[in-house]
Amino acid sequence: MKLSNFDFDLPKELLAEYPSEHRDEARLMVLHRDTQKIEHKLFRDLIDYFDEGDVMMLNNTKVFPARMYGNKEKTGARIEVFLLRELNAENRLWDVLVDPARKIRIGNKLFFGDDDSLVAEVIDNTTSRGRTLRFLFDGSYEEFRQKLIDLGETPLPKYIKREVEPEDEERYQTIFAKNEGAVAAPTAGLHFSKHLMKRLEIKGVDFAETTLHVGLGTFNPVEVEDLSKHKMDSEQIIIPQASADVVNKAIGEKRRVCAVGTTVMRTVESSVSSSKQLNAYEGWTNKFIFPPYDFSIANCMVTNFHTPKSTLLMMVSAFAGHDFMMEAYQEAIKEKYKFYSYGDAMLIL
Repeated sequence: MKLSNFDFDLPKELLAEYPSEHRDEARLMVLHRDTQKIEHKLFRDLIDYFDEGDVMMLNNTKVFPARMYGNKEKTGARIEVFLLRELNAENRLWDVLVDPARKIRIGNKLFFGDDDSLVAEVIDNTTSRGRTLRFLFDGSYEEFRQKLIDLGETPLPKYIKREVEPEDEERYQTIFAKNEGAVAAPTAGLHFSKHLMKRLEIKGVDFAETTLHVGLGTFNPVEVEDLSKHKMDSEQIIIPQASADVVNKAIGEKRRVCAVGTTVMRTVESSVSSSKQLNAYEGWTNKFIFPPYDFSIANCMVTNFHTPKSTLLMMVSAFAGHDFMMEAYQEAIKEKYKFYSYGDAMLIL
């Protein structure tokens, strides 16, 4: 498989700038791999495909307000700073992206807030847009983290051209988010409402929570035609023993084990035993899944509609079968399904 196999024309009007009014009323395309049949449903109909003892694996990462705006000392130029990951809590060192990057050099200081109550010094260049910042702040670590939250805003994807709205803080968070650390939401999970979760629970469907703190590596463009040459950035993952136990029991009983989102699929495929069981794990993954690939844990998945040539599309292709997936995407375009973060969803069985 080459990069060019994952290209298609996506009409701009199919990019979702807003989510469905009710989370579980997004449209749902259901792909049956065994019969190659495609159905058109609503997301709340998902429950019809699951029975007692089946498992939904969820990513409980929580998006933090990672986008901040500061002013460069002396010139006062407005600089966007995107917090990627904390490198050292004690020294308040952070890995960030800056824009416009050409103006930001080692030694520069950036001032944040109307009262300049937070200052950061650039101490290293990491990539063309990447920098390491040391934050200077008089106060405890808890007060510093609160200051970042107060000054930050919800980091909506770049393709959403409108201004961030107060409602986005809630819209761009799954209802099961609890473990803070992502710079983007695990978007397949955005479709679950409290009502749908309750109905699944009453039906006897089990939930297994994992964590993958989504970094920008998930969205980095693939720039090589030979996919085996693409390198993913590492992202932090956690698979608790309790979740592994729930999943392994379901695998043993030949139940449906559903990965809700590509992040969950990457997480569980990063920690598989020789007997194709899920191992508890806490660490990092840079796993890149593209066709052909033999999946070990999940036998169905929920996902959104993804960008042409993206690593997310490649994983879905590996799971659904490339020709079937491309056929489904052409049907989605014809039927005007909405794409990307706030878009519609797909269930692959």
